[in-house]
Amino acid sequence: MTDRKTELAANLERVEQRIAGACAAAGRDRDEVTLIVVTKTYPASDVRLLAELGVREVAENRDQDAAPKAAACADLDLTWHFVGQLQTNKARSVAGYADFVQSVDRAKLVTSLSSAAERAGRELGCLVQVALDAEAGGRGDRGGVAPDGVEELAGLIEAAPGLRLGGVMTVAPLSGTYAGQPAAAFERLREISTSLRAAWPAATMVSAGMSGDLEHAVAAGATHVRVGSAVLGVRPALG
Repeated sequence: MTDRKTELAANLERVEQRIAGACAAAGRDRDEVTLIVVTKTYPASDVRLLAELGVREVAENRDQDAAPKAAACADLDLTWHFVGQLQTNKARSVAGYADFVQSVDRAKLVTSLSSAAERAGRELGCLVQVALDAEAGGRGDRGGVAPDGVEELAGLIEAAPGLRLGGVMTVAPLSGTYAGQPAAAFERLREISTSLRAAWPAATMVSAGMSGDLEHAVAAGATHVRVGSAVLGVRPALG
């Protein structure tokens, strides 16, 4: 193997051990948790190496980086997740390659994604991004809808042509009640997910946890963890 592939393989093994350990501690089966590798700022060549190492789910947070990377890797059997804040004018591009948009947080974006998915002849899985740092009726510092707005937004997604309600996503907040408390934050997301599934049983995805807090997310029932730096290394500074 190349030096880079060897590095990625070792990092993946360490992350796998962490996920497996967290599942065991939580009394969960390992196959209940899906690893999504966040490849933002890294080249398509790394995505190809990850695919050779068995990774099947990758994520990006900027369309200007994701679109060409997805095109360069179109021959690979990958599921692409878009996880960043998304402007409505980028919806058409994202709907062309993403299988899931995990950052749906407002009605206008639902409308744009629905139109784009229909135009592309694709069905797009959508997760409601929950902002646990947002006041009622508001949005979070890093995007997301306040908990009191989740059900309404979920209903809009489920009713929109070309879209499918997949579940919920959150990022451990940096401010507010749950700042510095990822375990409590992810338990709150579990409550929101449970309530959502009462109305939409198929909305089973719970995307939570990153490199620094994936164990807390697994303990709180996350079905998907989004890991970047623990697999790919510390990201280069953006200019």
